[in-house]
Parts: sequence; C-alpha cells; structure tokens
Amino acid sequence: MRPVVYDAGVLIAADRSERQIWAEHRVRLESGIAPIVPSPVIAQVSRSPDQAEMRRFLRGCETVPFAEADAHRAGALLGKARSRDIVDASVVALAIERRADIQTGDGKDIRGLLAAAGVKLRVLAV
Repeated sequence: MRPVVYDAGVLIAADRSERQIWAEHRVRLESGIAPIVPSPVIAQVSRSPDQAEMRRFLRGCETVPFAEADAHRAGALLGKARSRDIVDASVVALAIERRADIQTGDGKDIRGLLAAAGVKLRVLAV
C-alpha cells in the first residue's frame, strides 16, 4: 500500500462518521501507513473543538506544517495551473514530494494541478 495525502473531503467525511472512510483509514493504519495531511487542509475544515470525530481521525495521521518553502512550491503550482485554491495546491505539492496517492472529494481540480505539474499520481475518490 502506498502513502496517501488526505484532502479536505476526507476529513469532512470522517467528521460525518462515514463508514467507508473510517474503514479505509483503519486498513492504512493497520498496514503501518500514517496518512499525511497538510496543515492548510485542517485549517480549511476545522470549525469547532466539538468536531470530535475529525480530531480522533487526525490522531492516526501525520500532520505536515506549511512552511515558507511549501508556500513557494504551492504558489508555483498555482501559477502553472492558473488556479487559486491554495489548499488543493498544498495537497498536490506534498503528494508530489512524497510520491503519494491523493484521496479527495475534488478530483477534477486535483487532476488539473497534477497535469500542470506534469506528474501522474493516483487520485482516490472520497
């Protein structure tokens, strides 16, 4: 099983207690794979400390801070793709760096960013 970067749609599904997302997550964890979440993804969906399910889901993940170098990579990717979604760009830039699959509810935009980067990675639907 390959590493995977989670986009916001995954965290939203986890917070809604969607069984399929939790089952896939459990399989990854049992295989020794800690899913990767860039910190801007968390910022996009975190609205309240009452989101207990999402916070529990994140305990099994590797949260990656968004540093200046990451911001430059994401910005360059946005320029190539002529796009503006910083969170999607942070997901794609991290997935490229880690050679990871991407799980997302926004496959069209993610694929557009990957195409602009000239990189082929597997995009998994939520």
